[in-house]
Amino acid sequence: MSYEKLAKEIVHLVGGENNVVSLVHCATRLRFVLKDEAKADKGKLEKTDGIITVKQSGGQFQVVVGNKVPEVYNAIGKVSNILSETGHEDKLAKGNKGLGAVIDVISSIFAPLLGVMAGSGILKGLLLIASNLGWLHPKETTYMILYAGADSLFYFLPLLLAVTTARKFGGNIFVALTIAGGLLYPSIVTLKTEGTPTDFFGIPVVMMSYSSTVIPIILAVIAMSKLEKLCNRLIHESVKNFVTPLILLVIMLPLTLMVFGPVGVYVGNGIAAGLVAAFSFSPLLAGAILGACWQLLVIFGVHWGLVPVFINNIAVNGRDGIKPSASASIFAQTGAAFGVMLKTKNKKLKTLAGSATLTALFGITEPAVYGVTLPLKRPFIAGVIGGAIGGAIIGQAGTQAFASGAPGLLTLPIFYGPGGQGFPGMILGITVSFLVSAILTYILGFEDPVDEGDTTDNSAKESTPAAVFSNEEVLSPIEGTVVALSEVPDPAFASEAMGKGIAIQPTTGRVVAPFDGTITVAFKKKHALAIVSHHGAEVLVHVGVDTVKLDGKHFTSHIKEGDQVKAGDLLLEFDMEQIKTEGYPTITPVIITNSSEYTDIVPIAHGQVKEQEPLLKLSATTKDQEGTA
Repeated sequence: MSYEKLAKEIVHLVGGENNVVSLVHCATRLRFVLKDEAKADKGKLEKTDGIITVKQSGGQFQVVVGNKVPEVYNAIGKVSNILSETGHEDKLAKGNKGLGAVIDVISSIFAPLLGVMAGSGILKGLLLIASNLGWLHPKETTYMILYAGADSLFYFLPLLLAVTTARKFGGNIFVALTIAGGLLYPSIVTLKTEGTPTDFFGIPVVMMSYSSTVIPIILAVIAMSKLEKLCNRLIHESVKNFVTPLILLVIMLPLTLMVFGPVGVYVGNGIAAGLVAAFSFSPLLAGAILGACWQLLVIFGVHWGLVPVFINNIAVNGRDGIKPSASASIFAQTGAAFGVMLKTKNKKLKTLAGSATLTALFGITEPAVYGVTLPLKRPFIAGVIGGAIGGAIIGQAGTQAFASGAPGLLTLPIFYGPGGQGFPGMILGITVSFLVSAILTYILGFEDPVDEGDTTDNSAKESTPAAVFSNEEVLSPIEGTVVALSEVPDPAFASEAMGKGIAIQPTTGRVVAPFDGTITVAFKKKHALAIVSHHGAEVLVHVGVDTVKLDGKHFTSHIKEGDQVKAGDLLLEFDMEQIKTEGYPTITPVIITNSSEYTDIVPIAHGQVKEQEPLLKLSATTKDQEGTA
């Protein structure tokens, strides 16, 4: 796959780089904030090779591309100016409001750090295990060196957040880093540790510990970015490059120590205390709710509101008892995808569900959720139930997270603390959530998609003659305008990959039988049907393009598989105007799916055609006359 080619396609289909306010990425998604989402072509994006799905939530236009997201993100930086700092401030003038704005800010600030957080968290968890098992002692220099690598991100977290927040709000990154460095400066740390009374020009300063904190630096850099823009407007260009940073440092560092720091620390601790209280009141109930709802929060993008709480708990307290229950939801959806893989008879879906299961085991659930469980509905519900049960077990066990990282098999060490307390509950919880979801999915079942490339089943083949007769006519199943198959905006039909035939632009919303025959396939989405004549011609009538996505809406079927029909019998009705309103073309291919058995397939009708007028002439040499004389 060419990442640069995919990147160009994505930039074009989101409305061009001038339509992009900002772009960040998480583990599997490109998270765009667009000036006008109406300019983005969601339908074409979803059909683009390399894109799993597209979601709009939390004020973001999210393009899900899976594990290759860092490569695609970097490629976008190469083919456009979206990731450059130039002009970024002007782009930020327009944004979202309310909850969407909050979610956008939080995800933009934390998403770039998730990868290194996961790596640091795994290393920290492995060191905890090695220490508890006596393999390494905390006083050994080997342990100290590795622990510095694992813990430095969390200790210097304000520095990293200063960078991502400044990028989000168009502030000077180096000034933001300097302010964050001031909070961690040795003499400032000493004032806190020694309890020295502190004031700034006589104004009392409540000293706090800022290593590993989250909210203070975010508030400080947001305010700094606003002040910077004001200074740049008022100060002459000849001196603003050094006068503006001077003003920012003089004002923002003291203001952060006096206001943003204490407020941020107290607010973060307050939110964390509230959630901890909920788990203290009933860890079983709180765990069940979080295990059931976490994946729903992820779908709508509002889970970002809890991510800072998890990180803050680990940074301040060294552990977090809330995040582990959310892990049950991850393994539950994994189990549901596994259940789909076991039950489906659709080869394409089986392959998709298998690969999605493997990916989800390592914490990347988007392919499983958006590609498998959510479209099939019941497997997703099974995952919610499994997540609730697993979350309840984990909550009751009192499992703690001792480092950050996306829940998955590789990050299980982050839940292993001193003495391993709560870790067995974690293992039991995720195992139960996986198994319950898989079993429920298998029992409850789902509407197994029919492979549209296979329009006949064995029973139908057995019930129809093996011989193909020459000079058979196919009557028009629809009234409308005849157009060439090559004009259908779907390569599978236009290229004749599914067979030769013709297309009709309908003027009425009816499909009738094109000959006497047997219904071999009545698609459950009602958008298409397959019929075989008594002489062996196999015809697929597919109303519209991509109308399978309507899930049967605006269609009324009058048939079922195995029905014997006469030419002209009403098979299907559809609401043309509603289908067009939904954004789908109504052009209808009429395909001879066993075209290879005919020497010639010739269109008879041209221009306007009515129901039951001759449409196609099929010519062939008799293939097998046995039993047909």
